[in-house]
Amino acid sequence: MKLHYQLLAAEADTLPVILIHGMFGNLDNLGVLARDLNQQHTVIKVDLRNHGLSPQADEMTYPAMAQDLLTLLDDLQLDKVIVIGHSMGGKAAMALTALAPERIAQLIVLDIAPVAYDVRRHDKIFAALQAVSDAGITQRQQAAQLMREYLDEEGVIQFLLKSFHAGAWRFNLPVLIAQYASIIGWQDVPSWSHPTLFIRGGLSPYVQDAHREDIARQFPQARAYVVAGTGHWVHAEKPDAVLRAIRRFLNEA
Repeated sequence: MKLHYQLLAAEADTLPVILIHGMFGNLDNLGVLARDLNQQHTVIKVDLRNHGLSPQADEMTYPAMAQDLLTLLDDLQLDKVIVIGHSMGGKAAMALTALAPERIAQLIVLDIAPVAYDVRRHDKIFAALQAVSDAGITQRQQAAQLMREYLDEEGVIQFLLKSFHAGAWRFNLPVLIAQYASIIGWQDVPSWSHPTLFIRGGLSPYVQDAHREDIARQFPQARAYVVAGTGHWVHAEKPDAVLRAIRRFLNEA
């Protein structure tokens, strides 16, 4: 599958960076990271399948997403890259290490662990999104009003509405619902012994001390950095802290 992407070129002779968004997102979601990293690196922002302007498909598994990313690397003739992914995008990035272990120099994972989660955290979001679709709403203000009947967090509503255009969601809602078990699931990848950084939000439930063994088994060189006072959208809540951790990690390699 040919993913939609944006390439931000840089003159510096450094490894390019691939940025991968999470579920319900698009290539603009990690823009604050892209703008900073682009000072030293060529940055490629991607829309994962079933998101943004990338093609849609019935399958939403991590091997499929990783294959899409590998196809992009091949098309752009990128022999080695730095990969940064948030949430679902972090899992896609980790899955890519199984397909192209020698083409990833460094891996940075934002607030997700290489584990299968047994908690369905998105059912209210699915209900809100489906309600907007079923109502035939075309205006964002009307969509927001309806979504507030299902969701309490205004920030989440505004984030979701970034993908609402001309009365339609730019993510494939039926497939995300149908494939949700795959999205929250996981199959261990082979041990990838290259520099890896896990950045977690101090208030987020997604990366726990109980996940240390799973992380160490699959990513033996992994280190962790906790951003205090932040939730799952750690890069949006405290971008300066996240960028400091990323730059320090990249410069140490």
